[in-house]
Amino acid sequence: MPRLNLFAGVLLLGSSLVIAGVIDFSPGLLKYVSSKWGNDATVRLQVWRNTVLERIHSRQINKISSVTLAPEDLQSINAMWNKIPYYTDQKHWGVEDYWATPVEMLGSNGGDCEDYAVGKYFSLKELGIPVEKLRITYVRAVKINEPHMVLAYYPAPDADPYILDILTGKISPASERTDLEPVYSFNDDDLWAEGVAGFKGKASQIRLWQELLEKMEKERQM
Repeated sequence: MPRLNLFAGVLLLGSSLVIAGVIDFSPGLLKYVSSKWGNDATVRLQVWRNTVLERIHSRQINKISSVTLAPEDLQSINAMWNKIPYYTDQKHWGVEDYWATPVEMLGSNGGDCEDYAVGKYFSLKELGIPVEKLRITYVRAVKINEPHMVLAYYPAPDADPYILDILTGKISPASERTDLEPVYSFNDDDLWAEGVAGFKGKASQIRLWQELLEKMEKERQM
C-alpha cells in the first residue's frame, strides 16, 4: 500500500522521462523476463499487448475519436489488470513500498494498488488518451481504513472522473465512490493536492514515480 503522506517518497528531480511504445517488447526484454520469471511471464506480456491492440482495432473500426474512450475500452483494460493477483509490497518484493513497472507486475504475476493503477494508466496512454485526461490518484479507502491508489479518467476537464480500481470491478464516477477520500493525484506532467488551495506541482517531484519511469526506460533499451 502507498503511504498516505503527500510528500512520502517525494524528491525534487529533473523533468520526468516520457515512455512510449510500452507494449513493443524487444527480444532482449522478453528473454530477460523469461529467464527471471519463466515462460508464462512472456505469455502474460502478450496478453497485455493483445488486449491493447484489440481495443485499438475496435476503436478504428468504430471510428472512435483518438482522445476519447468507449466504455468497452475502460472495462477491457480494467478487467485485464484486475486479474493479476494482489500482494503487498512486503510480501511480494520484501520492501515496504515498491512501485513496479507494468512489465515487473505482469512478469512476477502480482502487485499492489499502485501497480494496478500504473498498468492501467500506461495502457490507456497506449490507446492515445492524452495524459491530461488521466490521473493516478492516492486516496484513503474508508471501508478498509488504508491508503490506496486508483486511476481516474476525465472525459472532459471539469467532468466527474471515472474510477478504475482493484477493490471493485465496477467502473463508477468518483461522485459515487463515497468510500474513497482523495489525497493527491498526478500524471506525466503535474501533481495536485486535494484540499490545498492553489497547490500544483510537478510529477517529477515524486521520487518513486521518477524511479519507475527510469526502470521502464531501461526495459525499453534491453
